[in-house]
Amino acid sequence: MEFIKPLLGPLRAPFLLLTPACVLAGMGAAAWRSGRLDPLQVALAMAGAVLAHIAVNSLNEFHDFKSGLDSRTKRTPFSGGSGTLQEHPELAGWALAAGLGSAAVVAAIGLFFVRERGPLLLLPGLAGLAVILAYTPLLTKNPLACLLAPGLGFGTCMVMGTEYALSGCFSWTGFSASLVPFFLVSDLLLLNQFPDVKADRKAGRSHLLIVHGMKAGAAVYGLFLLGAYLSIAAGVALRFLPPLALLGLLTIPFSVAAARGAWKYRSNIRRLTPFMGMNVLINLLTPVLLAVGLFLSR
Repeated sequence: MEFIKPLLGPLRAPFLLLTPACVLAGMGAAAWRSGRLDPLQVALAMAGAVLAHIAVNSLNEFHDFKSGLDSRTKRTPFSGGSGTLQEHPELAGWALAAGLGSAAVVAAIGLFFVRERGPLLLLPGLAGLAVILAYTPLLTKNPLACLLAPGLGFGTCMVMGTEYALSGCFSWTGFSASLVPFFLVSDLLLLNQFPDVKADRKAGRSHLLIVHGMKAGAAVYGLFLLGAYLSIAAGVALRFLPPLALLGLLTIPFSVAAARGAWKYRSNIRRLTPFMGMNVLINLLTPVLLAVGLFLSR
C-alpha cells in the first residue's frame, strides 16, 4: 500500500466521485427517453468518463508541478493539488503517462460508440478531449475559458455525450440535465480557486478572481448556483424534464448557505474551507437527485 498510494496521488481518487454523479444525469436522460439501457454500454460510458476525469487530474498535477504552482499554493482538502509530486518528483513522468494514457483509452471508447451510434458523437467527444488536453496549459490563461471549461467538460460533453452514447440521439432532456453540472462544476473550480489566487497569478494564470477580484467571483458563484436550479425548474416547466426532476432542488438550502459563506468569507480561507466542502456535496447530490427523478419517471 505504501508503494501504491503515491501512484494514486496524481489521479486525485477522492475527487473522482464527481464523475458518476454527472454520468448518472446523462444515463437518467437516456433512460427516461428510450427506456431500457444496455448494461455493457452503461459500463463503458462510465469507464470512459472516469478515465477522462483521471486524465485531466493527472495532466493538471503534471503541469502544475512543472510550473511550480503547487509548490506555492496553500493546500486545502479541496484545492492546491494532491502534493504527491512535491513529495515524489520522480513520479512526474508517471503523472504525464497516466494522463495521456487515460485520454487515449477515452478516445478508443469514444470511437467504439461512434461506430455504434454515429458520427454526431464526435461533437461532445472531441470537445471533451480538447478540454482535457488544453485546460491547464491554455484555458487557465483566459478568464472566460477557465470559468466555463469545467462545466463544458462535465456538463455539456459528459452528460450529453452519455445520453447520445446510450440512446443514439441528443435531446432537450439531455441538454436540460447537462446544464446542472455545467453551472455546478464551473462553480466547483471557481470556489476552489479562492485559496490559490496569489500563486495562480505568479504562475501566469488569468482567471476570473485574478482579473475581476474575489468580490466579483463570489457574486458569479452565487449566480451559477442559481443557474443550476433555474435549469431544472425551466426544464420541468417546458416538459423537457419530468416533474420528479425537481428532486434536484432539495439541495437549495446547502447552496444558499454556500453562497452566503463564499460572499462573507471570500478573503478568509480558513473560514471559507467548510463551504468549499459544502460545495462538493452540492455538486455530488444535485445531479444524483436529478437522475433519480429521471429514472423513477420511466
